[in-house]
Amino acid sequence: MGHKAKWEYFRAVYERYHKAGRKAKQMMLNEFCLNTGYHRKYAIRLLNGAPPGKQRERGRRERRPRYGRQVLAVLAAIWEAAGYPWSVRLKALLPNWMPWIRKRYRLSRELEKQLLDISARQIDRRLQAKKSERKRRIYGRTKPGSLLKHHIPIKTDSWDVTSPGFSEIDLVAHAGDSGEGEFAHSLNLTDIHTGWTESRALLGKSQVAVQEALDEIAGGLPFRLLGWTRTTDRSLSTGI
Repeated sequence: MGHKAKWEYFRAVYERYHKAGRKAKQMMLNEFCLNTGYHRKYAIRLLNGAPPGKQRERGRRERRPRYGRQVLAVLAAIWEAAGYPWSVRLKALLPNWMPWIRKRYRLSRELEKQLLDISARQIDRRLQAKKSERKRRIYGRTKPGSLLKHHIPIKTDSWDVTSPGFSEIDLVAHAGDSGEGEFAHSLNLTDIHTGWTESRALLGKSQVAVQEALDEIAGGLPFRLLGWTRTTDRSLSTGI
């Protein structure tokens, strides 16, 4: 039975159901459930509810406020100036920052109201891109890669060593706010057993530049360099 047929059947049964006695209602309810396939509790709620055609229309959900670029730009500026507080705290701080905002931005009363009414959840959503960008600035752009792993043997056991020679290396980008073009990197090598640390400056991070820096470090160590692992990818260890 299709939806339209069920609705017509419901309209036909509804009046008779309300005029029937208790036993007759039980029989009609059983028949109604059998023909429509409805669950018994749902069928009872339907037959005892509002008459067909007079059900209350579902209220329309209110549309969420739309925040313009100016409001979001001011919100991001406050977030940065306040020291990057989390959304609930930033929401509580907004009224206190209004004098600072009025000195620097020309917001209408309507825009000021939007800024003060924005919820903590909306703040999280609207600042998500800014937060991701800030994380990239803090933690740099070094990513686990395949540098040299096809040219040297792979060591997959643990680095629980008792002698010098096995080290961790990390390549740190010094790109500021932009990752475009070629910029300086720091190659840091730390021996796991002794804690001996060496650093070299690189322009770019080509395989050749990294290999030359490692060869230079290896030549100046008071012990033989036996192997290394990248600190950004602990699952891949390499040994020489």
